[in-house]
Amino acid sequence: MVQCEMCGAETSSPKKVKVEGAELDVCSDCADFGTEVKTQSSSGETSTKYSTSSGGSSSSSSASGSTSTTSSTGGGSRSRSDMFDDMDELAQDYDDRIRNAREDRGLSQADLANELNEKASLIRKLERGDTLPSDEVQSELEGYLDITLSGSGGGEDTEWEGGSSTGEYTLGDVVKRKD
Repeated sequence: MVQCEMCGAETSSPKKVKVEGAELDVCSDCADFGTEVKTQSSSGETSTKYSTSSGGSSSSSSASGSTSTTSSTGGGSRSRSDMFDDMDELAQDYDDRIRNAREDRGLSQADLANELNEKASLIRKLERGDTLPSDEVQSELEGYLDITLSGSGGGEDTEWEGGSSTGEYTLGDVVKRKD
């Protein structure tokens, strides 16, 4: 018997479910709180499919990459995905991007706050990196300052260029010694 990672109940057949970005082994009662993770293996390959099934069997369409599930008990078809799969990640240097764009336009923090109908203290906190912008404030900043705050444009996520002339990386290209 295995314990449900959500409620702690003993279960003989746990289901793997994705709840807010985390994959958990849960009992059948708690499976409704997330998106069931189906793993199918064919000739050594493993692909993960997400489906919502409330008991019964389900089949998911993999030809178009979309998630659709037909429950044998409900007879209907519905589509559901995890909310974290569709979210854009905020850039690591969002604070610098906001500050540089504001300064390039010759605006003070108070001027920018007035233009966006926000408080100057919010602009200060954003530029210090003390707080993250809400989706609404992020879109207002991106539109007014003509910048992008999401994604990896110029952050640490860019691929590193090695120093090897052969185009291959060695351990010496990556390791930093503490001499």
